[in-house]
Amino acid sequence: MSGIDDQIALFDLDPEPEEPPAEPSASEEPPSETPDMSAEDPSPTDADTVPSDTGVAASADQRDELPVQPRPWESLPVTEDADGHAIIVTAEATYTPSGARLTGPVDTIEKLDKLLHWAALTPHGLTAQVWFVGIDSCAQLGWTIDPGSEDDVDDLEQLRQRAATELTHAITATLPPLITAGWELRGDPGYVIHLIRKVGKATQMVDLVLEPYVWTYWNKDFGWGNRVGDMGILGNPAAGTYLPDEDLPAARELGRRLAWSVKHLDTLPGPTPARTGAAVLDKIRRERLRTGKGIVVTAGGPLPPIDGAPRGDFEPPAGWSRIPDADDLDGVTSLVTIDQRAAYLASAGMLSFGYGRVRNLLGADAAAAGAADKPAFGIWRVTLPAAGQYALPEKLPLPHPAMLNDRPVQTWITTVSLDGLCAPIADGGMGLDIDDLGITEAWVYEEQGRALDKWAKVLREARAVAVDTGDAAMKRFLGACYKGYVGRMVNPDMWTATRMQHHHQPLWRAAIMAHCRWRGRRVAMRIARETGRWPIRTMTDSWVYLVGEGQTLADDSDALGKMVLEKHVDLTDEMLLAFAAAETTHEVRLAIAAAYGTDEGE
Repeated sequence: MSGIDDQIALFDLDPEPEEPPAEPSASEEPPSETPDMSAEDPSPTDADTVPSDTGVAASADQRDELPVQPRPWESLPVTEDADGHAIIVTAEATYTPSGARLTGPVDTIEKLDKLLHWAALTPHGLTAQVWFVGIDSCAQLGWTIDPGSEDDVDDLEQLRQRAATELTHAITATLPPLITAGWELRGDPGYVIHLIRKVGKATQMVDLVLEPYVWTYWNKDFGWGNRVGDMGILGNPAAGTYLPDEDLPAARELGRRLAWSVKHLDTLPGPTPARTGAAVLDKIRRERLRTGKGIVVTAGGPLPPIDGAPRGDFEPPAGWSRIPDADDLDGVTSLVTIDQRAAYLASAGMLSFGYGRVRNLLGADAAAAGAADKPAFGIWRVTLPAAGQYALPEKLPLPHPAMLNDRPVQTWITTVSLDGLCAPIADGGMGLDIDDLGITEAWVYEEQGRALDKWAKVLREARAVAVDTGDAAMKRFLGACYKGYVGRMVNPDMWTATRMQHHHQPLWRAAIMAHCRWRGRRVAMRIARETGRWPIRTMTDSWVYLVGEGQTLADDSDALGKMVLEKHVDLTDEMLLAFAAAETTHEVRLAIAAAYGTDEGE
């Protein structure tokens, strides 16, 4: 769903708010030959001024009459920011995102074509969107599938694949009238149908998004694999932030979220959280190209052709646990987990990233570059010394995940880890001199800068709005956006289109991962100095502790990257006994899971 800036508008759906809307000309009226979309429906112009008793933007009294009490965020105000850029279709009617009723049912492909021509939606960050809410809105156009039951398959992925194939076939069979009318289909249709048409020298693009079938689309952002995760702007069913069950409340809430995205992210939402994160950055990029101010990254930064590249993550997250000793259990009353607040987002805004030309340095040149006061952004072939010969804290993981106690390890690391290994032990580092790392090769960028600072600022400010208003749905959505985008930087298959290839930045992701890891070690050292407590487990950017009465480990600051309390449980005698009796790290993880009432991996 990529936007364009030359889409032609047939008429303005957003009249100036301070002036009454003018009477539309004959050319602006909905086409008179449209089959009955409801003769009694007000036109869009009328709907802006005449309240509709069936509109999405229900009054407070009407909302109180809904059979299910709205969740707190569903009662937040709906704005007009997405009007003119998106439409919401239910089985009964079509609406602007702000809730104005436009037309009656869209129950034929011909009516859909007329709606698309008449509405003339314009892009905002991403392609204009028409959202179909509720299974009946799709069924009216013949978009129905019957992939079978979960009981019919051994793996839900089989059901998803079957459903996705059936959906493509069902949609394709109905599209000839649209093709005849001048629309072209981009790619295979699925839960998103990409349409394009030429209007003179301009191009109109629109994406039809079928809310009931979002589950048929496989993407890591959605957490598929017998588990449903964050489905972009639609929310997370497992977390209770998905749209309401009933079509009208669902349409209202979707309209609110679309408008929220345009207002606070300056873009319509993408089909996945990662694509939304990319759209935010692309909006900033277009502005910088226009003004000539700020860093503009025009090409991807694939991993250089190196020997001995690490398997999996270039800079793996921390994953470690240990068996508590008597000191750890002394005076313990609670188990807590602390977590860095929006860790990836914080690091993305702080770091200076390399872009443009990359140079390969060998031998003495590489070592000299590493010894500079501020080494350039890049990657370095080093030998991590055996950790056992250094006086490192015994109750923390080794400074780098590739490091071993008993022997040196040759590997590649980012500049962030180069700095971390040379930082003092008291600050979470290893206190090495650059010569201790035996640098033999490097790939460094000639240009670097805070390429994601504005991106992080936009998301940070949007997150603050969600937190301040208690908008849990949008707070979770934003988390999925920046985590998804940073996660997909490593995958070139996500960014195959020429206009998207600058998002392929695996070394940026590696630097962010490393930065989060080193920041966590620095905090763990500070906590040990202040409280005498050491972690018993760490996963990525969270740390698990056994603490005593009144001990608080979280930071007072509400800044991103600071430690917040993620979980807390008062320990029973039985729980304490499980920790005291643990003889392996696996038993420690089981004791943690039992205390929290979760699975071991959570």
